[in-house]
Amino acid sequence: MPLQRLDTNVADRDTGSLLSPIAYDDDASSILSRSDQDTDSEDDQLQQRARNSRELLAHDRIVLMEEDDVDRLVTTSRRQQERQRRGSNLAVPNPFKIFGQRPSQPNMPAAASSTESLVLEKRSLRRERRKQKREQLLEHAQHGEDGGLMYEMEEGGMRDGSSTGDTTEREDSDEVDRRRLNMMASAKAERGRSWRRAVLIYALISIGFAILVLFAWKLSRKDKSATTVEPHLVTNGTALFAPTTIIISLDGFRADFLQRGITPHLNALAKEGISPKYMLPSFPSVTFPNHYTLATGLYPESHGVVGNTFWDPELRAEFYYTDPERSMDPKWWGGEPFWVTAELQGIRTAVHMWPGSEAHIMHVEPSFLDKYNGKEMLSNKVSRILEFLDKPGKEDKTAKIADMRPQLIAAYVPDVDADGHRFGPNSTEIRSTIEHADRMVGELYKGLEDRNLTHIVNVIVVSDHGMATTDVSRLLQLEDLVDTSKIEHTDGWPLYGLRPKNKNDLRGLYDGLKAKAKTNPNFEVYLRDVDMPERYHFSNNHRIAPLWIVPKTGWAIVTETEFNLKEAKKKGLVYQPRGLHGYDHEHPLMRAIFIARGPAFPHPANSELKPFQNIEVYNILADSIGMVPKPNNGTLRLPLKPVGRHRPDRTRDVPADPPESSVHTPLVDPLPDPAPPGQPTVTERPTLSGQPAISERPTVPGQPAISERPTVPEQPTISERPTIPEKPAKTEGRPEATSPPSKGDKEKGTHEADDGGLMGKAKHVWDWFTDKVDRLWNKLVGKKSGGNGASG
Repeated sequence: MPLQRLDTNVADRDTGSLLSPIAYDDDASSILSRSDQDTDSEDDQLQQRARNSRELLAHDRIVLMEEDDVDRLVTTSRRQQERQRRGSNLAVPNPFKIFGQRPSQPNMPAAASSTESLVLEKRSLRRERRKQKREQLLEHAQHGEDGGLMYEMEEGGMRDGSSTGDTTEREDSDEVDRRRLNMMASAKAERGRSWRRAVLIYALISIGFAILVLFAWKLSRKDKSATTVEPHLVTNGTALFAPTTIIISLDGFRADFLQRGITPHLNALAKEGISPKYMLPSFPSVTFPNHYTLATGLYPESHGVVGNTFWDPELRAEFYYTDPERSMDPKWWGGEPFWVTAELQGIRTAVHMWPGSEAHIMHVEPSFLDKYNGKEMLSNKVSRILEFLDKPGKEDKTAKIADMRPQLIAAYVPDVDADGHRFGPNSTEIRSTIEHADRMVGELYKGLEDRNLTHIVNVIVVSDHGMATTDVSRLLQLEDLVDTSKIEHTDGWPLYGLRPKNKNDLRGLYDGLKAKAKTNPNFEVYLRDVDMPERYHFSNNHRIAPLWIVPKTGWAIVTETEFNLKEAKKKGLVYQPRGLHGYDHEHPLMRAIFIARGPAFPHPANSELKPFQNIEVYNILADSIGMVPKPNNGTLRLPLKPVGRHRPDRTRDVPADPPESSVHTPLVDPLPDPAPPGQPTVTERPTLSGQPAISERPTVPGQPAISERPTVPEQPTISERPTIPEKPAKTEGRPEATSPPSKGDKEKGTHEADDGGLMGKAKHVWDWFTDKVDRLWNKLVGKKSGGNGASG
């Protein structure tokens, strides 16, 4: 059968062929010959040729990705609209999106947003072209196929450029699809890299800013420190001096001692400077707490040295002021004393025997430190202070830093306190001691005049507390007041802090003492956490015992082992010590002194201040040398504000000693055979000046307690002084200072006072006898003087 030629006439074509693409592809409903189509784009070529399954698969993937993009855009838009409806109409930007934004970088590939815009634009153009081609194909198609294409297949020939036999266009189409997919994946990866890059950049900027702020802060601190270390310098004609202050503590110097007419040099210093009528110590009015309050500006409850002796329940250890091994441990000393503050700020200090200066507090030592020596003569103290002033300063460029002059000099004088304990504050012996201390101040001032330093160096004279006379008629037996078998530890003296063995006994002991206090008004009872007077500032520290017996001024509490009161009364024994302190710090007999003179106190001569507490001294001392004080309980700052001038015609009230009771207060019978408590705290008894000022709890005369004392450090050597400038004119009205007396002169003066009989020889015969017995006993047992035994 002869083959029939394919009729290419469009009108004669069959409209229903099984091979017709129109049956399964709407896009291929009509395909015209290649000559009838435009070939100006990839979409035109795709429409002008037949497509295999591979091309269709790639096309479907592109369509799906486009649909996913559309769905994602729609979902994001709906979420934003939903958030705007639910929240306020105020648009708050998401801070996390900031890190996802890519910074502007014109030299890098196009951003992801630009890529998406290009895809959308090409998609729109492609759809428009498809629509136009589809309309053209529908106009010329017959039987759903391109007649020109079928003719070429049956004739066995292929036109040039036919897509049927050419796979290049298919491969190009696949490559385009891959490029598009890679472009989208690259854009997504680039967004991730941009976010991480932005976080890293912001982190580096933050770190750099923090380093810059820290560096600026360091520079400001350095500038501030440099301002403190390099103060204004003045000259005395031979040397350059930074602001310099000498502070001297006369232990136990009661305020009214200045009214006895035996202190011309101290009175002259007050007339040229500024002073209150008196200064209040801190409670309890004993040496170590008050000297450390002077040094820190803190109440004892704040700095932790709450007594001369006390127990720390957390450390399970006892502080004992005359035992260097126990007391010179920095764990006991809180706060920051003036020598530490000064050294940390570049201000050199010299400390001569000040209580606590040997404790290595904060592991910062004074530039010059003299350890305690109870035998040192007052004249040596003056020489030592002047030696510090004679050291080289800024004017000597060759001087070693370790040997340069200090700006702050602190000296401790225990003599008045020691003899006050020994003989009492109203004895003839104490008058002599007061005179010697006054001469020491006069000799020091004379040394300043010789060096032309009275207008350069500040001088501050203080004391830590006063002194009250004791008597056997003003004693309380501890065993008569409390069941000592229930007491684990006692703190303090003459006041008593009690720590019961069983905490449950605390309330019962308190109630029992309160009941006894109603019939005996000579003592007060306080619970630390309940009714301790707020003015004492003596409750906020675990080192303070929970229960306290505070005797009235002039009274004392003793145990039977120390001083049996009944036997002493029968035998007419005298109680030692003859003078005591540690009572209510506001009592007139406990008042201290404060006198200041120098360029830091440019007030009219003889200016008067309102009385203040010794917590204020730290700030005054710091301001006088340009030191920045640490936080403390004081509020006074320089310049001081006088309330007027001391009037010579105005007599000051001199406190009277407690009355010597001739009728003994009835005692409660002691409890039957109480079990002995733990070893009570023992305070050593004061002795004569020149011996270590160590006091023991009282004992019956003739039977002195024996205790070993540490070796006294050697007396500090005094180097040669530099050339002294010419002596200025003598200050008018100031008494001529004489050299401090030697120990022999002191004893001679004491005997001369005794011969005068102002108080009566009879009253002191027994004191003289017991003193001789004690000295003889000391020689027999070979006692040695203590190393840190500051007075009580």
